Amino acid sequence: MRLVDYLDKGASLDPDAPCFTTEGQTRTYGEVQELSRRVAAALASHGVAPGDRVAVLSGNDPTAFTCVFGISRAGAVWCPINPRNEAYENKELLDLFGCTVLLYQKAFAPLVDRISDGLLCLEVDGLEAGGVVDRPAVDDLAMIVGTGGTTGRPKGVELTGANLEAMTAITLMSYPWPDRPVYLALAPLTHAAGVLCFPVLAKGGEIVIMRKPDVGEFVALIGEHRVTHTFLPPTLIYMVLAHPALDDADLSSLRCFWYGAAPMSAARLEEALRRIGPMAQLFGQTEAPMMISTMAPADHYGPDGSVAVSRLSSAGRPSPLVTVAIMGPDGELLPRGATGEIVCRGSLVMRGYHRDPDATAAASAHGWHHTGDIGYLDDENYLFIVDRAKDMVITGGFNVYSTEVEQALMQHPAVQDCAVIGLPDDKWGERVTAVLQLRPGATVDKAEVAAFVKERLGSVKTPKQIEIWEELPRSKVGKVLKADLRFRLGGADQL
Repeated sequence: MRLVDYLDKGASLDPDAPCFTTEGQTRTYGEVQELSRRVAAALASHGVAPGDRVAVLSGNDPTAFTCVFGISRAGAVWCPINPRNEAYENKELLDLFGCTVLLYQKAFAPLVDRISDGLLCLEVDGLEAGGVVDRPAVDDLAMIVGTGGTTGRPKGVELTGANLEAMTAITLMSYPWPDRPVYLALAPLTHAAGVLCFPVLAKGGEIVIMRKPDVGEFVALIGEHRVTHTFLPPTLIYMVLAHPALDDADLSSLRCFWYGAAPMSAARLEEALRRIGPMAQLFGQTEAPMMISTMAPADHYGPDGSVAVSRLSSAGRPSPLVTVAIMGPDGELLPRGATGEIVCRGSLVMRGYHRDPDATAAASAHGWHHTGDIGYLDDENYLFIVDRAKDMVITGGFNVYSTEVEQALMQHPAVQDCAVIGLPDDKWGERVTAVLQLRPGATVDKAEVAAFVKERLGSVKTPKQIEIWEELPRSKVGKVLKADLRFRLGGADQL
């Protein structure tokens, strides 16, 4: 399926049904279809041919997101660009992708002036053209997405229509859905929140788009629009849990509150199950979008209806259309319970890295896609991610997984968020170092925090250095920049 086929499928169910709603203004499926046709015709009139790369630079906006479907209808390839990136980052991505056209919101005109060299730049609200354009995609390439770039130069991930069709099918198979879902999009539509729109559109559902992140408004909109599905990364879920409006909000319509994109504290997840309700996990990456493994709301509970605490640190079970295995350093597949690199294969996995055959070959060694995550499968086939390979700390000859220490720290009542890294140490090789972001108004004694972790994990895994920062450094998509932490703390004193 082309990306526009999801829109057209929803329109076939009822063209007069609400499709996009923003700030009280609603466009029907028929109206969004018509706008997508105008975008496709405008692109064609400017010489865009099937297979050309067209970038979209926008915040969360229904017109700009409709351009995605116009790009698809023109047979071109969607290249999402994050408006939070610095100009040089976006220029690097546009050059890497080979984009010929940039569609942008007027508010980003100053940024466009800095990256427009060699591009045809068109403002999304000014697109005008007649005629009918509806072309097939070339070689099934649907979109090229930049990796986060937190470990160096970003790569372009080539995702095909088949990749996104697999993701959509897994989503529809793995989670509860009413006939007409209502999806609330607060997170950036350039990333996970955007591709989660496709299964909603296929069912003729309504997408409520928030232009700016506002946790209080987010909570209120769930009740106002009878929202059934939404997605937030853990950091924003922690902010929802801390918001005073949460406990009085009407969340009765929720069927599926997805969390993912980063590890979530088991303690905070248990709190969310109690105060929010139907939480649902997804685990994936840009190269295998969203759905390597899934955990539906019901899977968070045992047969007796109580919270299945042992599962809350897992990433769910491998999804129905993906094969997951654990691989050793020499390419051998490891038995259940053994820890190694998480690998997967199936139609969810990307076609490859754009213009980077060496990186593509490395990521697909031994016939499996290598995620770069370390984990294991338990006896019930639940997947547990213990760390990113690059984030494991080796201290005194012992392997310490940063996520395990982070989970322990997040149980402390004063801690809102945290990150654990290894820093060079003359005695230990690396010392376990924790950076804490406290809950609003909270204070804490560092020695008491260390004792708190020691009681749960023992002395080897207890941080030997604890820092308290007002905010953790994050990438444009909200992931903690551990490389930034290491750089900034390289010369800090120990406890």
